[in-house]
Amino acid sequence: MDAIDFISGLEASRIPATARHHATRTLIDTLGVAAAATQTDNSRILRDFASTAFGAPGKAAKLMFDGRSVSLPGAGFANSGSIDSLDAHDGQKNTKGHMGVVVIPALFAFAEGPLPVSGGEFMTRLVIGYEIATRAGLALHASVSDYHTSGAWNALAAAAISARALKLDADWARHALGIAEYNGPRSQMMRCIDHPTMVKDGATWGGFTGIAAAQLAQLGHTGAPAITMEDPDLASYWNDLGGRWYVSDQYVKLYPVCRWAQPAITAALSLSEQFDVADVSGIRIETFHQAKRLPLAEPANTEQAQYSIKFPVAAALLRGRIGVEEVTGPALKDPDILRLANMIEVTEDDEANAAFPADRLARVRISLADGRTLESGMMKAVGDPEDPISDADLHAKFTNLAAPVLGDARAERLLETCAGLWEADTVSDLVELVMQPVED
Repeated sequence: MDAIDFISGLEASRIPATARHHATRTLIDTLGVAAAATQTDNSRILRDFASTAFGAPGKAAKLMFDGRSVSLPGAGFANSGSIDSLDAHDGQKNTKGHMGVVVIPALFAFAEGPLPVSGGEFMTRLVIGYEIATRAGLALHASVSDYHTSGAWNALAAAAISARALKLDADWARHALGIAEYNGPRSQMMRCIDHPTMVKDGATWGGFTGIAAAQLAQLGHTGAPAITMEDPDLASYWNDLGGRWYVSDQYVKLYPVCRWAQPAITAALSLSEQFDVADVSGIRIETFHQAKRLPLAEPANTEQAQYSIKFPVAAALLRGRIGVEEVTGPALKDPDILRLANMIEVTEDDEANAAFPADRLARVRISLADGRTLESGMMKAVGDPEDPISDADLHAKFTNLAAPVLGDARAERLLETCAGLWEADTVSDLVELVMQPVED
């Protein structure tokens, strides 16, 4: 199916039930992360900046769980970056990146306005965003030598959602996609892995650029073609639009750290009941090259903690979990976690390297003071699409993230609203729940 026809013409009735179900899961998962992420310093900075730099009293959107009005691109910028500030959102293995982090903010940018948006239309736009984002990511990785952040190809998803919302015709939708591709952030992902900072996965400018691209096209600004969508050599990534549903191919994270560290966390926790942490004399993680490049044992801030493998493994072994508290605040200075983290050695494994990116693998060996060595075997992270977590576990993750910030009642209403959205006449209740500011 032609991409432009798919963007403008897809109807909810044509989306299979399985894809619809997974779309609901992605919305629930991302909104739980979005609520919890408002507590990070990075989120506060981005929202304050957007309020100052991108304020718009007229045709405006709001900052999620904040309520301040900003321009539509400004909302894409701050809301995408806020979600990205807590590395607990979903992703897709072969793109080595994340869709919902920009797709969901783009949806909400156009959810308020003079014409009501039905729940079915809102969710159809979500599916369009995931399908365009995933294919654009795969096509970009196949056609360029550098490994770019998700913002580089999420800009096209935001442009697609925006073009549909603005009812651009086929020619101008094509220009919107071209403008988004040309101006999207071709930022180097491995630089942020090696040197973790608040720029993270490029979501800010991906969200901004995609929405702005559609607005520019609406005014007559040209920019076609989007090479990743129109190059004949990349047609294989697009020919199955409307037949294969990548929205069903997303993984869910149980822990708010880089996905590459999560197989090692899973492997370490599988051994945790067999020993006392006080008896540990050494820990060895064997994994793939990219995960080895998450090096910091003593992170100075939450960004470094989220792009670490040693620190979250140590925190998980010591506390039995790795949640928001473990990658923020006092936990970063916990002497027991740091002592254990500094024991960890990370090495590359040929099997894990060969499997990446389709599979992310790690083996953990724990040496004990009595001379024993415990070995996990090679393990994957929990939550991959071929081994998904249950809806009940996904809802528990949402509640664990959202309820401490929103309160139990609001979090429960938000979960219930998301679950029934495909049949809802409007998204006004959802928008109200998401845009109300968080009480300090």
